[in-house]
Amino acid sequence: MSVNKKVTPSVLLRKKQRGEKISLLTAYDFPMARFINQAGVDIILVSDAVGTVGNGRSEAISVSIDEMIYHTQAVRNGAGNSMVVTTLPFGSYETAQQATETAVRLMKEGGADAVHFEGSSAQANNAKAIVDAGIPVLGHIGITKQKIVRTGAFQIQGRTADSAQQILNDVVAFSNAGAFGLILECVPSRLGEIISQSLEIPTIGIGAGPMCDGQALVTQDMLGLFKDLSPRFLKVYLDLQDIITSALTQFRTEVEQGVFPGPEHGYEIAEEELGKLLTQFQIRVTQEL
Repeated sequence: MSVNKKVTPSVLLRKKQRGEKISLLTAYDFPMARFINQAGVDIILVSDAVGTVGNGRSEAISVSIDEMIYHTQAVRNGAGNSMVVTTLPFGSYETAQQATETAVRLMKEGGADAVHFEGSSAQANNAKAIVDAGIPVLGHIGITKQKIVRTGAFQIQGRTADSAQQILNDVVAFSNAGAFGLILECVPSRLGEIISQSLEIPTIGIGAGPMCDGQALVTQDMLGLFKDLSPRFLKVYLDLQDIITSALTQFRTEVEQGVFPGPEHGYEIAEEELGKLLTQFQIRVTQEL
């Protein structure tokens, strides 16, 4: 069932207070956004993973603001009442002013309902500047682009006391900055539970355990459309890659064998009209000769 009431930060907060789970999936185009809305998913995240799973690049840091606006516009058209949240791309929120300007563009030009801010306590002031401008912010703690670029590795966060303390510092900083919710990515389940129970705002986990207030997956991953990565937290609900490839192969085979198109796929012209056409054509050919 599609979302029948517009999802807002207030709606998400009430879901947490009632103990109702929040769902989040990603989309980069109109058809997928419409499918997600029809499934009743709360949040559609237009993430900069469009660079990899959408455009086939080896990384996501090259995605531009203009690209994010373009894909947000497409998702907005299909999202219905699902909440559209768009990622601030890498390098577009280095200062409070730049962060606010980027967020304003994603809202005004893209049609986003909120922005997604990956970072740590060091960037919390930039997140606060966006909130102060009247734009809802969904924070993102744990695995972030900055950490991957800095270390060159995909490392689980919060497995030591010091690392877990840094995660908690980041969580507190983003909560105090006014974020309406937090995505927790690849942190120990117990830490995800502690954070979720301690915060008033909702948490959405992706590899952060079942006790978060909601769960997220990359849609292309959970549908088997993108198999370059297979993280532990991923559950593949349907292998569409095999289904789609099979259908495309059948089309090619039927074309090559003359099976498609069949009579049922064509259009008719009345014999009388066809006779007139052939007569006219014959006269014209004769005149030209």
